[in-house]
Amino acid sequence: MISVALKTLRHRKAAFAGAFVALFCAAALVCACGMLLDTGLRGSVAPERYAGAPVIVTGDQFVHQTVRKSEEKTKTKAKQLSEQAWVPASLADRLRRVPGVSRVVTEVSFPAYVAGRRFQGHGWESAALTPYTLGTGRAPKAEGEVVVEAASGFSVGARVPVRTAAGSRTYLVTGVTAQDLPSQDTLFFAPAEARRLAGRAGQVGAIGVFPRVDVSGALKDADVSEALKDVASDGRALAYTGDERGAAEFLGAEKARVKLISLGGALGGTALLVAILVVVGTFALSIQQRQREIALLRAVAATPRQVRGMLGGEALLVGVVAGALGSAAGVGLGFWLRSRFVALGAMPENLRLVVSPFPMLAALGAAVLAAWAAAHLSARRAVRIRPVEALGEAELPTARVPAGRMVAGLLCAAGGVVLTLVLSVLSTEAASSPLTLLTALVWTVAVSLLGPVIARTATALLGVPLRAARTAGYLAGAGLRATSKRLASVVTPLSLMVAMTCTILFVQTTMGHAAQEQATTGTRAEHVLGPHVPSGMAAAVRGLPGVEAVTEVLRTSVRVGLDKYGAQAVTADGLGRTMDLGVVAGSLDGLDDGSVAVSRTAAERLGVSAGAKLRLTLGDGTPAELRVVAIYSRGLGFGDLTLSRALVAGHVDDPLGTVLVAAPSVTRAELERAAPGVGVLDRAQAVEAGAANAEVNYVAMGLIIAFTAIAVVNTIAMSTSSRSRELALLRLVGTTRRQVLRMLSLETLVAVAIAVALGTGIALITLAAFSTGMTGSVVPHIPPLTYLAVIAAAAALALLATALPARLVLSRRPVELIGARD
Repeated sequence: MISVALKTLRHRKAAFAGAFVALFCAAALVCACGMLLDTGLRGSVAPERYAGAPVIVTGDQFVHQTVRKSEEKTKTKAKQLSEQAWVPASLADRLRRVPGVSRVVTEVSFPAYVAGRRFQGHGWESAALTPYTLGTGRAPKAEGEVVVEAASGFSVGARVPVRTAAGSRTYLVTGVTAQDLPSQDTLFFAPAEARRLAGRAGQVGAIGVFPRVDVSGALKDADVSEALKDVASDGRALAYTGDERGAAEFLGAEKARVKLISLGGALGGTALLVAILVVVGTFALSIQQRQREIALLRAVAATPRQVRGMLGGEALLVGVVAGALGSAAGVGLGFWLRSRFVALGAMPENLRLVVSPFPMLAALGAAVLAAWAAAHLSARRAVRIRPVEALGEAELPTARVPAGRMVAGLLCAAGGVVLTLVLSVLSTEAASSPLTLLTALVWTVAVSLLGPVIARTATALLGVPLRAARTAGYLAGAGLRATSKRLASVVTPLSLMVAMTCTILFVQTTMGHAAQEQATTGTRAEHVLGPHVPSGMAAAVRGLPGVEAVTEVLRTSVRVGLDKYGAQAVTADGLGRTMDLGVVAGSLDGLDDGSVAVSRTAAERLGVSAGAKLRLTLGDGTPAELRVVAIYSRGLGFGDLTLSRALVAGHVDDPLGTVLVAAPSVTRAELERAAPGVGVLDRAQAVEAGAANAEVNYVAMGLIIAFTAIAVVNTIAMSTSSRSRELALLRLVGTTRRQVLRMLSLETLVAVAIAVALGTGIALITLAAFSTGMTGSVVPHIPPLTYLAVIAAAAALALLATALPARLVLSRRPVELIGARD
């Protein structure tokens, strides 16, 4: 039947244009998501700072846990740490004694700020790891000297104010390097000064090893490689070579890879499910428009198998062409997504996007499979009924919904109920986020399957107000009542667009509003200093007359087992005056280096209460066993765990945090004088500045919204264009062009009203369940203006997609259209 399919495609280009557009967009989305997923799985980062060292030894950046699956079988799992893991400085001496090693170079790293710009500080001895060389000047020797990169804008002799965890100091520039690194700004200090500023006595961040022989040979055979591995494996240290050195250098790249795996998988899966739903609807509409043709084929003895083969052949041909072109477009879309993620800071610039044939082949296969499945699902009734019934139904479509479709719709509704109940008890974003979109999709599928029933019920209710619009309203009501299937095919993509858009947008606003509300309620301090405030500057503020309490705050994350929890580290003295965590059990008075406070949500997950012991791993991999002194309710605003700053400060990459100041009688100007170069915010400004940034999710999920918008325009344009003979007949019996356009507009507004009601209902059910689990409140946060903008956009798209093809049809003479072939 492929030859017949080719002929029908040639003569029905317009009818298949809608299916082609839907499959093209689906293939592009799946390909782009596949590229992100492939990059997360196989992407690598070339080393920059470590490019000159054949072997780099650093701390193990993972926390490990062994799970026993049976008496004979165990499995070890690993999760990445949030901070850099350091190694003992004595390890360098052991590596120097390894046979075949000619030189060992140690490195310490710490953040250093110059006029708000972040630099990475190192000792000059580690310049050999790149290698850096001096372009002008000399190396730093004294504690007040520094070497800068050529791109820094400073020259030899300049004095540079630098802020580190040790405090603020002005350094003399003694040299400028001949090299620059594209992804990081660097300052080099004298070795002893760098170790002091790093604040990690007896530890180093990385060790560069230079073998006497070629590194490739040393790694493959021999004794240098094995000796290095043996020494490095002691004390949670690992040796890296080749592009692995890039992973050791850019810790954020590994985090970005993990993010890309989850984002690419979730986005790709959602895109595929949305694509199938949209493509099935598009093919169903196309087959509805061809019912007379299919009925005639059945009447002239075409068997169901032959008709099914013809429709399947058409779908395969459209799927192959659309899939191939969409896959090619998906490569460009993948690069655009990467550029946006880099611009938003979610992905490092030097994490190369993996381009391979696998995502394109997967997208092509998905498009072909979706087309074939959509054609077969949509054509089941058309090819199974008897020829005489087919001819009769083509002339006067039946209002009866097949029993199988009703059962499937009710089953999907039941599945939506189950998913909603499960979603309402999930309290972690990692678990609830993918299930949120799946819940909305399952409810939308149920609406799609039950669409004709919903459409008939809605048109019956809206019939009375439609008749008030005189001629156009009467015609619109009559047309909607007679063609409930066509109305359902238009309502489905519209309700999908409204439901997905509202769900994606308002999940973020719900979480952001809950966190911001808790932070606003729980912040008692009148002023907030930051960011990047050294402890010495906080001590100076404590000494100001009128200052009642000062709390230093650091942000980090810890692991309990393999589960990750956001945490804050605070100074306990005067904490009750600057911060109210909403303690529900225990007391924060006993918070010290050996204790922890836990949010109520985290406590329920961990099964702990006040007085219990909690074993956790700090951000750099250091284990700790702490006593739970309090349970609090405001975990979204302040983090799931609250620790002592003295415990955490030595285990984070950047120990410069923010400072809460309780000082009702002290002015901002006085604080600015006491803490020069540091921003001073009042309570409201600080909370607003700390609001969660959801731009990455908006960019990723925005593609799904764009796809559903294209599906809306596509479906409505197809539906309107297919009615050319009907519109011509109305013109011939005396209906004016204006009345026809008003009739079509009223029909579209009815479809929009039904879709808005359904889509809003789906989103509200999903968001209420999400909000219950994540925030404890059944009421999600929905900004009214944003919601109205979503509805207005849906209505505008629908009316535009109706008006343009309608005006094109009405521009031709009715006599020509009435005799035209379908």
